[in-house]
Amino acid sequence: MLEWILILLTGVVASIFGSIVGLGGGIIIVPVLLLLGPQLTGAPIPEATAVGTSLAVLIVTALASSRTYAKQRKVDFRSAWLLFITSGPGAMAGSALTSKFHGPAFQLSFGIFMLLMALLLILRDRIKPSARQWPVTVRMTDGAGIEHVYGYSLPLLLGIGLLVGIVSGLFGIGGGSLFVPVMVLLFAFPPHVATATSMFVIFLSSISGSIVHGAMGEIDWLLVAALAPGAWLGGKAGAWIASRMSGKAILWLLRATLLVLAARLIWQGASQL
Repeated sequence: MLEWILILLTGVVASIFGSIVGLGGGIIIVPVLLLLGPQLTGAPIPEATAVGTSLAVLIVTALASSRTYAKQRKVDFRSAWLLFITSGPGAMAGSALTSKFHGPAFQLSFGIFMLLMALLLILRDRIKPSARQWPVTVRMTDGAGIEHVYGYSLPLLLGIGLLVGIVSGLFGIGGGSLFVPVMVLLFAFPPHVATATSMFVIFLSSISGSIVHGAMGEIDWLLVAALAPGAWLGGKAGAWIASRMSGKAILWLLRATLLVLAARLIWQGASQL
């Protein structure tokens, strides 16, 4: 009973963090499943199954938060669909590669990736968005009636979508940890628009990646059922919290969490090589 309560809480916490900063929650769910698999299910959880399960849960998280963000008119749907043109196939390609990339090498690589994401989140507030004028200009008015102007290069946007999609499918992290910093720093998206748009892209890409993992038998549907209720509540709660606070305190807690999990995965992976 205690194990299932812990799984439910994992879904809630991961989804709240993910929705607030646009990460999607997989960057917490995957390492928790890898590190606590024996305690949660009585046996180690294979890397591909952890990734596939995470992507399936991300569908629920991202849908819940996207619905809330859409009501607040914070989702740039046109940019999101453009990103999905390449991130969707990329997520499927990355998902197909997960089973070939396992054991200590996966844990070490994922730990290093998480460390880089934590450092990127730490530096994000210190780096000013680019002032470059891009070929495509977007004018968007959010639910509060505030107009935002930003832009992008379509080839660059599509290229970023492909890269993030592959990483998303490979590690089961949804891709928001890369989408949001790029959208804010490179294309000058308003942070709340970048977060909301990222969550909608994660919803679409997670479906693509989950189809591949499901076809390969790499999803633990019992775990998905246990994580999903918390993911739905956390996704809605995270989007609601994000609209009412700066999120700086939660961001620092997330950074610290990523650093601890990254250190654990790097140590565990390196010690088994």
